[in-house]
Amino acid sequence: MQKLIKPDWKNSILNISATLAEFLGAPNSNATLSVLQSALKRQPKNVVYLCFDGMGIHPLERNLPQDDFLRRHIVQTVTSTFPSTTTNATTSLCTNKLPLEHGWLGWSLHFDELGRNVDIYLNRDSQTGEDVSFDNGLADDGDCYFYHATRTDYAIATVFPKYVNCNAAYNTVVDSVDGFFDAVQNICTGDGKHFVYAYCPEPDGTMHDFGVTCDETKQLLQHISARLQQLSERLTDSLLVVSADHGQVDVEGYLEWSNECELNDMLECPPYLDSRSPCFRVKKGQKRRFARLFRKKFGKDFVLFPTKYLLRHNYFGNRGQYGYLLGDFVASGTYTNKMMVLPKENPHYHKGHHTAMTREMLVPLILIDCPAET
Repeated sequence: MQKLIKPDWKNSILNISATLAEFLGAPNSNATLSVLQSALKRQPKNVVYLCFDGMGIHPLERNLPQDDFLRRHIVQTVTSTFPSTTTNATTSLCTNKLPLEHGWLGWSLHFDELGRNVDIYLNRDSQTGEDVSFDNGLADDGDCYFYHATRTDYAIATVFPKYVNCNAAYNTVVDSVDGFFDAVQNICTGDGKHFVYAYCPEPDGTMHDFGVTCDETKQLLQHISARLQQLSERLTDSLLVVSADHGQVDVEGYLEWSNECELNDMLECPPYLDSRSPCFRVKKGQKRRFARLFRKKFGKDFVLFPTKYLLRHNYFGNRGQYGYLLGDFVASGTYTNKMMVLPKENPHYHKGHHTAMTREMLVPLILIDCPAET
């Protein structure tokens, strides 16, 4: 079996944010990336961070030739967070905090005070879809590092889809890939110096619907690459810092958790977190039996870890207070690329997915330098 990929907190997406935070004079407690530090030394007029959801190393390699514009500008491969999911990864990117520090660990979390699993982005019961209104006690995921910049020569601007709650004074709302690039260009061609944090929800959505290795994804990635090249040719004195929150893999089979009556009977609540990284809270006295049966049934497709082991070995970072949310066991999908269909009223059967510690953990750091006019 191929080795799972552990988050590397000295070479991860978090360290991209740490380097940019340090550049802006914002507080930082995390390691920085020397290749990005070097690119920032000339202090370009525009520093633009562009995050393309799901655009990991694996989708790029499967869909674009080695001499493609995007692939030519990869300077380093970094890891995502674990789980390698948007909820966790983009929160680390925005806040420059480790997963244990912010607590937005996965799509769904269990809260004892409610006795429910909750989809924390939507504030909905994970099983029934019912709206849930409560203070989840997690860190403020909108407290972005760039709001604390002390370098006043850079104006802060953001570009987000309309569903992202943003507190920036200068935020542009977009609803398409082309609108995303147009918004970034409009900001950077304005007067003064700008730091831009821009998030695009593609190609993640397309890959969920159609898969990683499909014509729709290939055409979209070609379009993103072409638009990035066009943007780089239209800007001067700018540095484009491009990455993703995680990658994706094609789903190669579905495991229906609702069919596992014996395993379900040993749980205090339905599994939660994410489909390729499910989390389990086990009834007292049942942990050994649960682990033995789970590994017997799913050992080829999922590696089951005691949560204490993952915490002790810093899979979620080496500081923070939210480890209690992770239950007794956390599993990671393997390279068989199976998806655990967790119990809910309307489960999703994605064709492409992520969240485990396989290829979806690997993310490019892409640097595109647009020189000043001479």
